[in-house]
Amino acid sequence: MMSTWITYGLFLLVTLGGGLLIGSQTDTGTWYQSLNKPSFTPPNWLFPVAWTILYVLVGIAGARTFLRAPTSAAMGIWVVQLLLNFAWTPVFFMAHRPSQALIVIGLLLISILAFIILRWTPDRIAAILFLPYAVWVAYATALNATIAVNN
Repeated sequence: MMSTWITYGLFLLVTLGGGLLIGSQTDTGTWYQSLNKPSFTPPNWLFPVAWTILYVLVGIAGARTFLRAPTSAAMGIWVVQLLLNFAWTPVFFMAHRPSQALIVIGLLLISILAFIILRWTPDRIAAILFLPYAVWVAYATALNATIAVNN
């Protein structure tokens, strides 16, 4: 039982910790403020709230998958999506490359959907935990695409 809690703790540490670390190192500053953003851009305060919730869901889904199928394709996809997730912020905000970030987030969305499909039958809960993540990343993809086109 203790190893299960440790597994969940480690997955939450990686997802939340990684997201917080990248977020704390990212200065959105004047560059982001100067962009021509779409009317459906959410207020800035929403991003950390949404990502905190999503990272918890992603961490739980990852731990569930690791405990049930540590060498599965779904576990590999989980790792890929997290790497893509963590790569998007530096590409978009640090390198100021919305077009390249659009490629990263598009691949991220594909990997999220692949995880949902792979986990739907063997672990519906893990798949469902990824549904809000898929919706948010689809929305973020639309934001990213609009910014890339308009700037």
